[in-house]
Amino acid sequence: MVSSTQKQESRFKKLNRILGYTFKRPELLLRAFRHASFVNEQLDSNLEDNERLEFLLDLAIGHLLMERFKSAEEGDLSKYRAVVVDESGLYQVALKLHLGEYLLLGKGEEQSGGREKPSILANTVEALIGALYVDAGFDKTMEIVGRLFSHSLKRIGTREMVHDFKSLLQEYTQANYKSLPKYRLVKESGPAHDKTFTVELTLQGETLGQGNGKSKKEAEQRVAREAFLCLKGS
Repeated sequence: MVSSTQKQESRFKKLNRILGYTFKRPELLLRAFRHASFVNEQLDSNLEDNERLEFLLDLAIGHLLMERFKSAEEGDLSKYRAVVVDESGLYQVALKLHLGEYLLLGKGEEQSGGREKPSILANTVEALIGALYVDAGFDKTMEIVGRLFSHSLKRIGTREMVHDFKSLLQEYTQANYKSLPKYRLVKESGPAHDKTFTVELTLQGETLGQGNGKSKKEAEQRVAREAFLCLKGS
């Protein structure tokens, strides 16, 4: 007869292979996928959901950023971390790991498509990293997190990421403020062959900052970057 532990190990076989790690305590892994809506429908009052496990991802990413950017100040590291653990980034990691397949959801959440919701999947990534930290320890968790988030970490400070900030800011303000940022050219200076453009960014009528660049597009990207990092950091 197959035990419940063996069933769990078989269910998570694909995930263990992708992670490169098999949990010594399968219950911890199961807890990482136990959404609050599921726990609320169970008779067992001792059953724990995954919310407390979500706490540890910031620690892991913060450590990796400190190693990668040894001369960066605390404020910059906090902003970089906010970019890496943004919901959209966590959602992409969740899709790569097929985490939706393993979620334990309440009936209402299941019926409303909770298995595909970016917010639930992003939180599940955080819980999974927390479970890894408790089960595997610091070194192994750092290795796995570094691999899962390698693309995001490599993009910090690069031209690729700079060029993403207008899109990142738009996605963020749509989700959190139900509004889009507006850009306005407020100044042009310098000779025709070497102009500098100054662009002002506003959100819901409030000025968030100004950015300078050798083109209007560059100025917009720079002010979008500062606005996004400030909004995420706060």
